[in-house]
Amino acid sequence: AYLLVVFILGITMNSNKYAVDYSAKFISPCLQHLFGTDFMGRDMFWRCIKGLSNSILIGILASIVSSFIALVFGVSCAIIGGKYDKLINWCVDLCMGILLILISFMLGRGTVGVTVAVAVTHWPALTRLVRAEVLQVRSSQYVQAAYKMGKNKFEVAVNHIIPHVLPVYLIGVVLLFPHAIMHEASITFLGFGIPAEVPAIGVILSEAMNHITTGKWWLAVFPGLMLLSVVILFDVIGENLKILINPNSGNQ
Repeated sequence: AYLLVVFILGITMNSNKYAVDYSAKFISPCLQHLFGTDFMGRDMFWRCIKGLSNSILIGILASIVSSFIALVFGVSCAIIGGKYDKLINWCVDLCMGILLILISFMLGRGTVGVTVAVAVTHWPALTRLVRAEVLQVRSSQYVQAAYKMGKNKFEVAVNHIIPHVLPVYLIGVVLLFPHAIMHEASITFLGFGIPAEVPAIGVILSEAMNHITTGKWWLAVFPGLMLLSVVILFDVIGENLKILINPNSGNQ
C-alpha cells in the first residue's frame, strides 16, 4: 500500500508542490514542511515523493526488460549449451562490471539513459538462477520423454521447462526491483544518471552533501530513509512471494 500510494502521488503530482521558493530556504522540519526545505526553498517531502515515484517507475521498467532477457538467455544457454553457453556466461561477467555507468553516460544520461542502462545490466544474476533451474529440469523424465516423442528444443522449452522455472523467475523479477532502484539512485548520485532538474533521490542526496556539514541534516536523513524503506519493502514482497509459491523455502 505504501509503495502504491507513493507511486500514484508521484506520477499525479503538480510540480508546484516542490517549486522553487527562495523565501523559504533551509526551513527545518515543521508542520508546514514535514521534511523541511532545501537550498532553493523546495519542499523536501513532496520532492522526495516525486523522486521515489521516478525511481519506482524506472525500477519497474528496467526489471521487466532485464528479467525477460534473463529468462530467454537462461533457458536457451542451458538447453543449447556449448559455445553459446560460454558466450552468455562471458556476457554475464561483462555486464556485472562497469557497463552500468558507461551505458548511461553514452545514452546521454537522463531518465531514458538510466532506465536502459539498468535494464541491460541487471539480467546476469537472474540468468544464472534460471540457467541452474533449467539444468536440473532438462534431465527429468518428462522432458526426455518429450524429446523422444519428436518435440524440438523450442517446444520443450515453452511447454515443459519455462512453466517449471516460472515461480523462480517471478520471484527474481520482484527481487530485481530493489537492486534496480538502488543502482539508479547510485549512478544519479555520482552524476551519471538523472539530471539535477528532475526530482530523484540520487539528485537530492547528492545536493545534500553540499549542506549537511552546516547542520542541514534533514536534507539527507529523510530522503535516505524513504529510499531505504522502498528497497526493504520490495525485498519483503519478494521473500513473502517466495514463501507463498514454495512454502518449504522458508519458515512460517
